[in-house]
Amino acid sequence: TTSANALDSSNTPVVVTPLVSKTTTASGQPIALPQKNVEVQVSSYQIAPGATLPVHKHRFPRYAYVEQGTLKVTNVETGAANTFKSGDFIVEIIGQWHQATNIGTDPVKLLVIDQVEQGAKNTILKQ
Repeated sequence: TTSANALDSSNTPVVVTPLVSKTTTASGQPIALPQKNVEVQVSSYQIAPGATLPVHKHRFPRYAYVEQGTLKVTNVETGAANTFKSGDFIVEIIGQWHQATNIGTDPVKLLVIDQVEQGAKNTILKQ
């Protein structure tokens, strides 16, 4: 019995619905956590319709839950693109240049979770 299943019983008013289980990033890389002094950082992002984030990459794992909107993420190194919509969970690309564009008519709202070495920033902008 998993801990999630342990909460799901007829005697409690709790319903646990698994949403996602992943072992790789959006580009197929294995997820590798920082090896020392891990810090969890949580941010809220809002991206206007038609807006494109600058080309960037991440040193450490980044996860994003799409609360609203439609986001197209393009790996500029490989040309591969994925589209994510409200309710999707993204395990972002690590160490590869990519960018994201709001391709919908509503703002994209993301809940973003970074796992970094303590004090580190996780986004590097391409110069």
